[in-house]
Amino acid sequence: MSAQEEAIGVSSAFGRLLGLEILKAERGEALVRLSMHDGLRNLHGKLHGGALFSLIDTAMGQASLSLSDGKPGSVTLECKVNYMRPVSEGELTCHAKVLHDGTRTQVIEAEALQEGKLVAKAVATFAKL
Repeated sequence: MSAQEEAIGVSSAFGRLLGLEILKAERGEALVRLSMHDGLRNLHGKLHGGALFSLIDTAMGQASLSLSDGKPGSVTLECKVNYMRPVSEGELTCHAKVLHDGTRTQVIEAEALQEGKLVAKAVATFAKL
């Protein structure tokens, strides 16, 4: 594993538990992938909302981290997610982008997609530490 991969969190235990893959994290943007598996299902057999939120929050965190020279420097203050369609199988990707990088806070948006269809849309405020 390269130093850059280590710095962007590929080796986090929680990320490994979910099966998250960080595909890109640079210049205030990130792309993270999640493959559906049985451990992520809710009681209805669909992707659990918490797993989807974790994908979104991780992508946003990686977008934030990409602006801080690889040093953890922010935490999620709040996040609003609109869940739009259920997921039963397959892969999702989440693209996150920092919209505002202020002195104390960042505003970040994200879209989770499956086969080009919008699954969830989110906007969050991160506190810079």
